[in-house]
Amino acid sequence: MIVRTLRAGALSLLIAGAGLAEAPARAETITVTHWGSAFYGAPYAVALEKGFFKKRGLDITGFLTSAGGGTSVRNTLAGEVPFGEVALPAAILAIQSGQPIKIISGGVESVEDILWITQPDGKVGSLADLKGKKVAYTAPGSVTNMIILNCLQKAGLEQKDLQLVAAGDLGANLSAVLNRAVDAAMSGEPLWSGNQGKVKAAFWAKDCMNPALTQTVGITTAEFAKTGGDKLRALIEARREGVAYIKAHPDEAADIVAKAYSGDPKIFREVFKHFVGFEYFGDGRLHYDNMNRMLDGMKLVGRLKGPVEWGQVVDTSFLPKDLQASQ
Repeated sequence: MIVRTLRAGALSLLIAGAGLAEAPARAETITVTHWGSAFYGAPYAVALEKGFFKKRGLDITGFLTSAGGGTSVRNTLAGEVPFGEVALPAAILAIQSGQPIKIISGGVESVEDILWITQPDGKVGSLADLKGKKVAYTAPGSVTNMIILNCLQKAGLEQKDLQLVAAGDLGANLSAVLNRAVDAAMSGEPLWSGNQGKVKAAFWAKDCMNPALTQTVGITTAEFAKTGGDKLRALIEARREGVAYIKAHPDEAADIVAKAYSGDPKIFREVFKHFVGFEYFGDGRLHYDNMNRMLDGMKLVGRLKGPVEWGQVVDTSFLPKDLQASQ
């Protein structure tokens, strides 16, 4: 999902090498796309608060972020520790443009949180109601662009049958509905849970397509993959433990992320109950069926430059042994 970053921080990452435990700390950075606004960064916030990074020798003080897309990839390439969780389409586009990137882990594995909203008295209550309406999404080529085109196909409609509007981020889509500038607009968390009563659901992504779709992946550079294996394994394992903690303690995890994101704990608790119910956060393993669905979506919106051979762009060697098998 493409949304504008509301708050940015800085990330420092320290790994003490064997025999260098007393060396001075050196600031290092990684990237987490949309930190502070979308929930891709939730496992990292939990891992930081609960000490899952520190016990693996990582000293993290914050997070380098971006508004997503190519910027997240560029931040990863420029980071002192070139690791980032970025959108899968951004990673694929960078690789096909010649960037020396390897996909090394999975991230968020569902779009079940994405929906289209309308006014409480709105006339769009299903896919069948889209004809002749003005419907907003985020940006051309985005995940929400992919979803709305799938929805049109599901409803037996073509783009000419309605007016599609690229409205911008989550907040802009919400405003477009509240101001009656459009009949329906995409939404997601936490704005959906935070605006109950002001809007209602028109339809969900899961009404149009299989919601099991890889949104984000962990990436590194081909060069760092040769030299930074210990750090990459520690990062992936700490995030995995963060995901497990979210599932086991969703209320506490929600409070942790609400604090990190300056959000409303009550709303975040509702969001996390929702997420845990449909396995939003992957544990790091790569789900190739979900990744292939994203490739199909990229084809649908004209963003895929050519075929992708996963064996050439993926390196699973940094995953825990039990996660390395293909899914």
